[in-house]
Amino acid sequence: GHSMGPDSRMIARREFLQTGLGAAAAASVACRRASMGSAARGRAAVAILRAASYSQDLLDRLWRGAAACGLQARGLRVLIKPNLVEVVPGAPVHTEAAVLAAVVALFEKLGAAEVIIGEGPGHRRDTLFLAEEAGYREAVPRFDARFVDLNRDDVACVSGFADTPRGIYLPCTALAADLVVSVARMKTHHWAGATLAMKNLFGVVPGALYGWPKNYLHQVGIGPSVAGLCRIFPRTFAIVDGIVGMEGNGPIQGRARPCGALVMGRDMAAVDATCCRIMGIDPMQIEYLRLASSPGQIDAQSIDQRGEAVAGVRTPFALIPEFRHVRLG
Repeated sequence: GHSMGPDSRMIARREFLQTGLGAAAAASVACRRASMGSAARGRAAVAILRAASYSQDLLDRLWRGAAACGLQARGLRVLIKPNLVEVVPGAPVHTEAAVLAAVVALFEKLGAAEVIIGEGPGHRRDTLFLAEEAGYREAVPRFDARFVDLNRDDVACVSGFADTPRGIYLPCTALAADLVVSVARMKTHHWAGATLAMKNLFGVVPGALYGWPKNYLHQVGIGPSVAGLCRIFPRTFAIVDGIVGMEGNGPIQGRARPCGALVMGRDMAAVDATCCRIMGIDPMQIEYLRLASSPGQIDAQSIDQRGEAVAGVRTPFALIPEFRHVRLG
């Protein structure tokens, strides 16, 4: 494709919003019902793919994982949401550029009508500079043409967030997407225990309205906020990068923990529960996983494990003292 200038990018985004926003609003209740129905119909498929390093053929692994999970994206408007909270040189804090580039290539290969990348970093206001630091602009073709700063995007009010009487304002680009793809990194978290695909949705909440580091969500509570965002965005796909994760005092100040795995699936709670088991964490001890899942949804026997077995890639992550109680027995 050709490179788009600023004007054509704005037109493309306007069309993206106009064609999708009304449909997104009209379909949200139906989607919620559909997602509840699919959970009742059978076990959620979660694929684990081995990947020893970022120099391996990540697109091939993601393609096999997508096939194992029955992922369909032809004709869809796809928003890819990396984890770009901060960039610390040499530390496994953000989604690696090689992973993001492979995910973009995956959805183009699957025939998506539009592949947009959106992020609203929680700590830093200079999003494009952060993307540059992370290597995204160099690794992803036409990055500037497809990137939206969710901290500063146009917003619309959505009701039904975390049992709060007020609605929450969310980016129109995210609300207009047919599929939101959370591309997270496998990390411990000093307040939540673990941060994976579901917690990564914090980045869709606009910092320009709710502060840095998304102060309002911390006032509501991490658990209820994660569960609330998962209800608002039922059409999701999760990809968690555990090639090199973070243990200890995550999500920023921990240590690298190589795990050598990618974990993916349509059911974010099932994906996150699987990641927890790989990390040696009891998913039932993670508040947002309990709040966001239906009874039995994250039990090991409720998940249709594809690719590698959890036991084959299990890598216990070190935990800070406050979270030693979440360790799997």
